[in-house]
Amino acid sequence: MARAQFQKGQKVWVDCVGAWAFVEQVQPVWAKGFDEPVRVTYDVGLGREFTAGELMLAAEDPGADQGGEHWRILRARNKWQQPEDCLHHPQPGTYPVVVTDRADWGGWRVPGAEYDRDPGQIERQARLIACAPQLMQLAQGLVELVSESPEDAPPAVLELARQARDLLHGVNRVLEAAPQRLPAPAVPA
Repeated sequence: MARAQFQKGQKVWVDCVGAWAFVEQVQPVWAKGFDEPVRVTYDVGLGREFTAGELMLAAEDPGADQGGEHWRILRARNKWQQPEDCLHHPQPGTYPVVVTDRADWGGWRVPGAEYDRDPGQIERQARLIACAPQLMQLAQGLVELVSESPEDAPPAVLELARQARDLLHGVNRVLEAAPQRLPAPAVPA
């Protein structure tokens, strides 16, 4: 089954064309006997329909709700251990939770046992995840800076820009759901 990855009016990067476009129409393909569409394509005004795998979200589009600008670390109370039982933790009695929504929910958290095993590592991971949107902006800025005049950039900076571009491509790419196999028709005896 397929689900729409983009909405009408959303800005997307058409990878195979190398251009920005807006989704003009979401086109689901329905099949008899299925509750959901079997395939979804998108008309972006470039002469043919595109699949979700050929499109990427516009990460720097301020209208796109990526949620990145609201990522932060909150402290959750550790229900399984008393503060005096975990004095080796950076903040005894709590553990970090990275929230990615304005409503202080949704995001990343770890089980208490995993946090107790290596609290320093988990605290570092939480800080890294919380600053990921800023790191993405930094990578995007590097790619844009080098793309303006690649011949003037030193080879080391060109290589960094290539790595940043590849990382951003991996983050912004929308994965297509694997096609589900239909059961083989019964052969009459």
